[in-house]
Amino acid sequence: MRKVFRRLSSVEEVLSLIDSLGRPRVVEVDIFSAAGMVLAEDVSSELDIPPFDRSKMDGYAVRSADLEGADERNPITLSIVGEASAGHPFGREVGPGEAVRISTGAPIPMGADSVVMEEFCSPGDGRVTVYRSVAPGENVQPAGSDLRYGETLLRVGARLGPREIGLLAAAGVKRVRVYARPVIALASTGDELTPQGEPLSLGKIYDVNGPALYSAILEDGCDPRYLGILPDDEGEIEGAVREALGWADAVVLSGSTSVGAGDVIYRVVERVGRLLVHGVAIQPGKPTVIGEADGKPLFCLPGNPTSALTVYRLFVSPVLRRMAGLSPARSAGPLEAVVAVRIPKERGRRAYLPVHLVRGASGEVLAFPTPTGSEAVSTLARADGFLEIPENVEYIPEGSRVRVFLFSEDSGPADLSFIGSHCLGVERLLSLLKERSPGSRVKYVPVGSSGGFRAVRTGEADVAGVHLIDPATGEYNMPFLEAYGVSELAVLLRGYLRVQGIMVAPGNPKGIRGVSDLFRGDVRIVNRNPGSGTRVLLDLLIEREARKRGVSPDELRRSLRGYDISVSSHGAVAAAVASGRADAGIGIEAAARAYGLDFIPVAEERYDFLVRRDRMEKREVSLLVEILRSDEFRAALEELPGIRPSEGMGEPVS
Repeated sequence: MRKVFRRLSSVEEVLSLIDSLGRPRVVEVDIFSAAGMVLAEDVSSELDIPPFDRSKMDGYAVRSADLEGADERNPITLSIVGEASAGHPFGREVGPGEAVRISTGAPIPMGADSVVMEEFCSPGDGRVTVYRSVAPGENVQPAGSDLRYGETLLRVGARLGPREIGLLAAAGVKRVRVYARPVIALASTGDELTPQGEPLSLGKIYDVNGPALYSAILEDGCDPRYLGILPDDEGEIEGAVREALGWADAVVLSGSTSVGAGDVIYRVVERVGRLLVHGVAIQPGKPTVIGEADGKPLFCLPGNPTSALTVYRLFVSPVLRRMAGLSPARSAGPLEAVVAVRIPKERGRRAYLPVHLVRGASGEVLAFPTPTGSEAVSTLARADGFLEIPENVEYIPEGSRVRVFLFSEDSGPADLSFIGSHCLGVERLLSLLKERSPGSRVKYVPVGSSGGFRAVRTGEADVAGVHLIDPATGEYNMPFLEAYGVSELAVLLRGYLRVQGIMVAPGNPKGIRGVSDLFRGDVRIVNRNPGSGTRVLLDLLIEREARKRGVSPDELRRSLRGYDISVSSHGAVAAAVASGRADAGIGIEAAARAYGLDFIPVAEERYDFLVRRDRMEKREVSLLVEILRSDEFRAALEELPGIRPSEGMGEPVS
């Protein structure tokens, strides 16, 4: 019996109905089986990457002081005392006048602080003549400069592609908890349809919806199983649907949904389950049928390909993506964006520049080049897409409108861009934000406090974490608003307190009691990178010690062994001390405890939050501030050693 549509449902009604359809299942899989799946929990790094200082070039590991003043007219000759290659470190310390032949990726030997490239060297008879000087740290990738201990590698909801799985592999992660990939039964219906590869007879057309929807289901993180073409026969369709419900998580059909005499889908749905929707008030896509059977969604799409794909994106995709643990679909680009900073490029070469995207205050998409180099695993993990820059272009001016080709459908502008100093407290803060707003895209780029101030000024960051101390006043952060030109652009919110101190090996074998002991000739330190708040703190401590001794800070600084050897995270400092590469280093207590080190408190510092004024009303920014002020975040901080909440946390600093 022919039956007209019962009642056309509005789009809002359908969206409300399908909100209860389909729920994800969590499984644990090996990373070799995780491609395309979605993380069901945050994954943090259990080590620093790289876990040791390593060479970025083939050449010779040297003491930079030995090559001071070397050039082509005044070469300096060193003794070659050994060799280091990837996986095969040199076994002893490099002494004055010595060099170690080193390959790219090999550990930097103790005593060496830089690598001179082999093209500037002439080896022979156990010696090497060097024709240029090197700076401390030149051609060295420090431990932890790529990823830091405790840094969240990937957050719940991240889809695992080659970049993400490579990131997990680099951190030694073997198994992950993910949302199970839903199995979707797919069939096309209609007597007029013919499979590709077979000749068409009169009145027949090729099946378009089967292959097209198969691809869409794959894109949405599911496992489609194509049943082929079913005839317009109620019995055959019903039999196929009942069989599929025995093994599939959902069923998607196309065709036979209208009110013509041969359209039978709605009757099948009524018999096998519950009919929820029979017609939607949209064009195209009006003849849409949605049902549910045994807790499994049934989607019956129009036969017209345009209508079928439109309805799929509107109603089917959100349910399947939720079942797969994915956020709602986003376009895979190209995406129009505004270049927020001038981007230079070498003339003569075509460039494919990785960029990350931030949504500005008025909704525009801003594109920024990624902050790390090609040697870093994190570069691709942080990039959302790329710009293609022709050979004859030397730079892209600030403010230019460009097209960004996204790496994947899930790439896109960050809803919250957090750039600044790395801290385990921030990791907890962003995890709480993700729990409250699981669909939000959050980007965290740890580059140090100075980098955070600069990122807020350019608009690259919505929020920055900062802890810079003014040597003249001892005040944290406020004096730098004017210095970095953000006093009118940003507001400083009170954060929390952290204990900074001296990390030493268990049992404190060097007997270090305070800052003054760091200047003994038998103590070697590892420093933080220039621009970091911890480096600024150490310089302040050196100035204070110099005043006590009646000497200049520069003189005292030169006596500090290892001052010029810097790493880019607290975890990297702890790793250097734990491995014996350094006797001591300044860092936060939480990192010291994580590595089982002893800790000598030196100072309590303020870690505050710098927020752009024009982004305060962004949903994710206002939610972050709300969490910052919450008791839940206070409780999370109190679980971390050496970190405690401050009064007025989340309120503007006067």
